[in-house]
Amino acid sequence: MRYRRPLMSDINVTPFVDVMLVLLVIFMITAPLMKHGMKVQLPKESITPLESKKTSPTVTLKSNKKMFWGEEELDSLPALMDRIKEFKAQSEDGEIYLKADKMLDYGFVMHVMASIKRAGIQNIGMVTEPSGA
Repeated sequence: MRYRRPLMSDINVTPFVDVMLVLLVIFMITAPLMKHGMKVQLPKESITPLESKKTSPTVTLKSNKKMFWGEEELDSLPALMDRIKEFKAQSEDGEIYLKADKMLDYGFVMHVMASIKRAGIQNIGMVTEPSGA
């Protein structure tokens, strides 16, 4: 009669750990490469319109990087900052709406927003168009 070993009922985790370590190394190498992302088209509307009791000035950025304070065209960012500082002196809460063309460079819009913040405006409302659906 042959000698039979008893069946082993324990799970051998060594191959599982080996596979997990290989996957961990693969993800550690590929994760920084996926940092650039992909191009996406942002939605036209973000939320439903908010009710406002007063009118706030609007800064408009056109696709050719021209800036407008209401309907008045401004020639440079310092001119916009001067307008904002005048507005801030007259208004206590200091709220401004920003309209930016969707074809503008994201960095340019962020630069203008940061400049508005540095001028003392803490509330910047982003204006979007309804999607029509």
